[in-house]
Amino acid sequence: MKKLVSGEQIAKSFQVGTERHQVLKAVTIDLYEGEFVAIMGPSGCGKSTLLYALSGMDSIDHGRVFFEGVDLTALNDKELAELRRTRMGFVFQQPTFLKSLNILDNILLPAVRDKRTNIVALTERAQSIMKKMGIADLAKRDITQVSGGQLQRAGICRALISSPPMIFGDEPTGALNSTSAQEIMDILASINREGTTVMLVTHDPKIAARTERIFFMGDGSIISELPLPRYTGIDLDDRMAKVATTMREIGI
Repeated sequence: MKKLVSGEQIAKSFQVGTERHQVLKAVTIDLYEGEFVAIMGPSGCGKSTLLYALSGMDSIDHGRVFFEGVDLTALNDKELAELRRTRMGFVFQQPTFLKSLNILDNILLPAVRDKRTNIVALTERAQSIMKKMGIADLAKRDITQVSGGQLQRAGICRALISSPPMIFGDEPTGALNSTSAQEIMDILASINREGTTVMLVTHDPKIAARTERIFFMGDGSIISELPLPRYTGIDLDDRMAKVATTMREIGI
C-alpha cells in the first residue's frame, strides 16, 4: 500500500498557567491508502491532538508531518487551509453548521469556493451523496429540524463533497445513541471500502473493533498497535474481545 500520511517524531506541548504540559512525545506513525484506522486511549492521552497534528489543523513543536508527500510543517496557514479543504474531510462529535443555511447549503459550503467547479454539478453531487446517506429528503430543512444522527450524516456528506482521499473523525459517534452510532460506522465502513482512508479517534471499543488497525496511546505516546482483518459483520464480539485484551495488557 502507498503511504498517505506520515508523522515523524511529532512533539506538541501546551502552556497551562506557569507549567508546560507535553501532550505528544516524539510520536511516529504512518497511515496508508485505503486503511481504516482507530486511535484509542484514556482522556488526555493525546488522541485528538495527534489527529489535529496529522491533519495540519494544529501546529507542532518538533517533528514533521507529510500528507501525500507534502510536508505540512513547511506550508503557511493559507496553503494548509486549501489542502484541508480539497484533500481532507472532517467529521467531529458535534457537527458545526451555520444556522442561517439549510442542510444542503451547509453541505455545499466548503466546496463553493472552488472556482473550477460548476455549482450545478456540485449541487448534483451533494444531492447524490445525501441520497446515499439516506437524507436526500432533508435538503431544505434547517439544522434544528433534524436528529443528531441525521445531522452527523450531513456532516459526513460535507466531508465528502470535495472527494477527499482522507477522512479524519474525532469521536464522530460520541454524541449518538448506540443505534445511530452503528449506522454512522456502517457509512464510514462503506466509504472506506470505496477507497477512502479513514482515521477515527474514539474511546469506544465497539467502534474501534470495526476498524483494521488500532493504535493505543498513553501519556502522549503510541504504546501498542493491534491489526485486525477487515470486518465482515459477523465477528464483532471476537474483535471487541481482542481490543479489551490489548487494553488490559497495556493497562488502559
